[in-house]
Amino acid sequence: MRYLLPFLFAAMAAAQGQDPPFRLPEGVEKISDLVYAAYGGRQMHLDLYIPKTGPKTGNGPFPVVIYIHGGAWKNGNKNAFARQAAHMATKGVVGACIEYRLSGEAKWPAAIYDSKAAVRWVRANASKYNLDPERIGAAGGSAGGHLVALLGTTHHRAEMEGPGGNPGKSSRVIAVAAFNPAVDLVSLGKKPGTNANTSVAKFLGKTYAQDMSLWELATPITHVSKRSASFLFLHGASDATVPYRQSLDMQAKLKEAGVRAELFTAEGAGHGFFNRPPWFAPTQQRMEEFFLRVFSRP
Repeated sequence: MRYLLPFLFAAMAAAQGQDPPFRLPEGVEKISDLVYAAYGGRQMHLDLYIPKTGPKTGNGPFPVVIYIHGGAWKNGNKNAFARQAAHMATKGVVGACIEYRLSGEAKWPAAIYDSKAAVRWVRANASKYNLDPERIGAAGGSAGGHLVALLGTTHHRAEMEGPGGNPGKSSRVIAVAAFNPAVDLVSLGKKPGTNANTSVAKFLGKTYAQDMSLWELATPITHVSKRSASFLFLHGASDATVPYRQSLDMQAKLKEAGVRAELFTAEGAGHGFFNRPPWFAPTQQRMEEFFLRVFSRP
């Protein structure tokens, strides 16, 4: 019964027009502010949500999902996906919610360097925290959706690894859940004057007109290949910030490459819909089903 409580809370909160309250579920341990990378004196932190062993979760080693927050690459923090990570942990999947360097601190490629460093840290610390280094996924929304989409398509691109720690470890993830992700920066760059275009320019440090190749390099859809991870896209059909078309186009390209790519469409929903009623419960369930299915494959 207690494993149904997160969804019951979500339903009650939705009826009241509020987000479901976050509370750490029974059987889940949180370890806060672990250092996963360092650049001189700058340390990068993550929070782990670890399931306790038992009949509902198993004994491990546990698969891992790395969660990356949105905020136009300039705002947000690692608590954004705390509810999702904690609830997933009740299913036997460790959550790692990370911070990364925002555009006000460091421009591209700092954010993808941080994201990949987090994957390498998980592999390097697998034995210590009872993690499965072969079953690592990533989930993120908006700007975080962009970063997890890059994780899912560029593990073979050595120039995107960067420093940060644990060299020699792979940054490959096998599954990606991307919420309203910015996967085609080039199409945004061709529409000057939009908020999304402005955010991307601040993130990359140059406008599309100034450096088209830079925008192409940072665009996940350009890196799709048969080696890409399995994908689940979750997108609001009425998203005015990152067009719904972006998820459709990348899903189609992944399928052309022979890669599994699923789509959850939130009819009438806008940007950032997944943390708002009535969408938290259904998106959480779909994400859990997706990751558990991919992680269960031999």
